[in-house]
Amino acid sequence: MPETQSPNRKVNKQAATSPRSASPSMIRDMTEGPVASQLLRFALPLFVSNALQAVYNLVDMIIVGNFIGKTGLSAVSIGGDILHLLTFVAMGFSSAGQVIIARAVGAGRYDDVKKTIGTMFSFLLSIAAVIAVTCYFLRFSILRWLHTPSASAAYTMDYTVTCIFGLVFIYGYNIVSAILRGMGDSKRPFLFIAIAAVLNTVLDLLFVRYLGLAVFGAALATVIGQGTSFVLALIYLYRRRDSFGFDFRPESFRIEKNTLKRLLALGIPMAIQSAAINFSKIILTSWINLFDVTYSALAGIFNKINMMSGVISASFTTAGSTMTGQNLAAGKTDRVNRILLLILAIGCSFAAAASLVMKLWPDAVFSVFTTDEEVLSLAGVLIVPIIFNFFGAATRSASFALINGSGRPKLNLAVAIIDGVIARIGLAALLGFALKLDCFGFWMGDSLAGFMPFLIGSTFYLSGRWKERAE
Repeated sequence: MPETQSPNRKVNKQAATSPRSASPSMIRDMTEGPVASQLLRFALPLFVSNALQAVYNLVDMIIVGNFIGKTGLSAVSIGGDILHLLTFVAMGFSSAGQVIIARAVGAGRYDDVKKTIGTMFSFLLSIAAVIAVTCYFLRFSILRWLHTPSASAAYTMDYTVTCIFGLVFIYGYNIVSAILRGMGDSKRPFLFIAIAAVLNTVLDLLFVRYLGLAVFGAALATVIGQGTSFVLALIYLYRRRDSFGFDFRPESFRIEKNTLKRLLALGIPMAIQSAAINFSKIILTSWINLFDVTYSALAGIFNKINMMSGVISASFTTAGSTMTGQNLAAGKTDRVNRILLLILAIGCSFAAAASLVMKLWPDAVFSVFTTDEEVLSLAGVLIVPIIFNFFGAATRSASFALINGSGRPKLNLAVAIIDGVIARIGLAALLGFALKLDCFGFWMGDSLAGFMPFLIGSTFYLSGRWKERAE
């Protein structure tokens, strides 16, 4: 049966054909055409971009692990966890902004795109500055709360403080990427992060191996790469400002009240979700740090491998959210069904392949990160939790594509509480402390909690409420 188009959709788009309305060169309509090819064309650059970003983060650990040792691994692991926690506002609100822009595009409301861009820039960059200054003054307390091993404390402080000062670049890049992806452009964010990844790798080797800057050099390379990525993305957006109606004049960065309300309504639950998951990981890290620096180094390896497994999940979540948002706004629920099933099938296929590699060649995987014999001798404890995490990541991508794309803040809040707090911390405490499985229990609890979004998303899907158009 042919898909129908909302009767107001054509009128809305025709009403938006002013000189500053959106142009097809910047905005991509994904409510027509083959679902599979559109999803793959949109997700592939995201996948490569996220993979490069994951490699970007891995480079610090690999180079530090091989040239400094397990104290460096511990420092990058703890510092990286702190940095991920501090980016929860960027992750949540940029995802919310992407969905709002995608839904505005799907409904033909191009003036809302302009207002969302200006509001996102002013609001999020201000938040980044406040968080950076606050965390700098709390830096000693933060490391103490995490039970940072004394052997890696100095390195951890170097890494953390340097990355805190680069926080504004992370927020800025996430804003620009959300704008482009919400308008259906996933290729340019990939190009910008590719440049940053190459730059980070070169500078890592230069600073750590040849200039002897140790962990500080790795953090400095990361900040320079992030700053370069943000500046290049911003320049690209500025040069094409006429094609999507945002002129970059000072008055255009005014925070528009109604737009901020929509951003807060959707962004706060998404930010809480991101914060809750990262906060729970910080709690787990502090528990693991109670053992010794070897287990702290293992935690870093566990987190980095899981970050790699999340690359596919994040790519299809982002692509699926944009496509779902546009199609729901256009009233095309049949296309949404096909989008979700395809995302789930692709995710599970990759999870099965990655699990096979992890089971057959674990030593080859772990030795990428370190040559420390003590760390490698204990690394086998990570195999089962990592495999469970592969499939958790595969199932939650379809769930988040539906929840985020339909613009449901209450569901995001439910996921944040159940996944990030109750399940993740609760299961880790149960397995690690109550059942005395120690670090293995902590890691298993973390992996099992990753299935909670799928349970919540499936319930939401079966209820049929996602077919209702959320503003």
